[in-house]
Amino acid sequence: MEIQKIGVIGAGQMGNGIAHVMALAGYDVLLNDVNQDALDKAVVLITRNLDRQVSREKISAEDRDGALARIKTTLQLPDLGQTDLVIEAATERETVKQAIFDQLTPHLLPHTILTSNTSSISITRLASRTDRPEKFMGFHFMNPVPLMKLVELIRGIATDKETYEACLKIVERLDKTAASAEDFPAFIVNRILIPMINEACYTLYEGVGNVASIDSAMKLGANHPMGPLELADFIGLDTCLAIMNVLHDGLADTKYRPCPLLVKYVEAGWLGRKAGRGFYDYRGDTPVPTR
Repeated sequence: MEIQKIGVIGAGQMGNGIAHVMALAGYDVLLNDVNQDALDKAVVLITRNLDRQVSREKISAEDRDGALARIKTTLQLPDLGQTDLVIEAATERETVKQAIFDQLTPHLLPHTILTSNTSSISITRLASRTDRPEKFMGFHFMNPVPLMKLVELIRGIATDKETYEACLKIVERLDKTAASAEDFPAFIVNRILIPMINEACYTLYEGVGNVASIDSAMKLGANHPMGPLELADFIGLDTCLAIMNVLHDGLADTKYRPCPLLVKYVEAGWLGRKAGRGFYDYRGDTPVPTR
């Protein structure tokens, strides 16, 4: 089966990035969200990012226009049932994802492949809520999607070879690199990355260093492009906490205990860049450490 039409659930940071690269690669994209404002903002952002690529001579104006013409939006989740592949990119909460698949599954074509962009949740467990666990897998893009080259492909216990190979072909067509991961909590990237961020939170919590010194130490001492606290703000502190909870619950190891300071920031609504405040305060002209 050749995949031609792709449905994307969620018009947020990840969803609009996925829609962007899929349309640019020649796929017809149907982008869904529960909020019309979110869909409108996503189209504006995709247009702006494509314009930036044109100005930098990464793509032609014709490529941009073609990609925009291939993106359609809808508020009705059942509309995605007529696509060949669905990529769920909603909030990183299992109950939300399960509700989406429960609502969508009855409307799917027999051949439609279901995937989730989850960064940590069990693919096998999500697949078990559908009528096609063999056609279900993890399709985890990195943020920002248009720039990052890696895609994690995660097979659930029932995922068949044909489904994996179909997703692998899409990754290759996007000119990205696939990393195959087993279906264990947080997979590869976040199994390594998020505990490092959590440890940076503990380093701040225990007074070993302040925000600026922790980030500078890792940028200049380990050659990281962003410090761990700066990166946490970029990812979203709520997402970081959700992944740490998945690791802690799924592996039952105290080394994955979320830092109390991370929990406190999330409880305060200090979620990072998207909220205007996290480990840095973004409300002024220049980000400054919150603590």
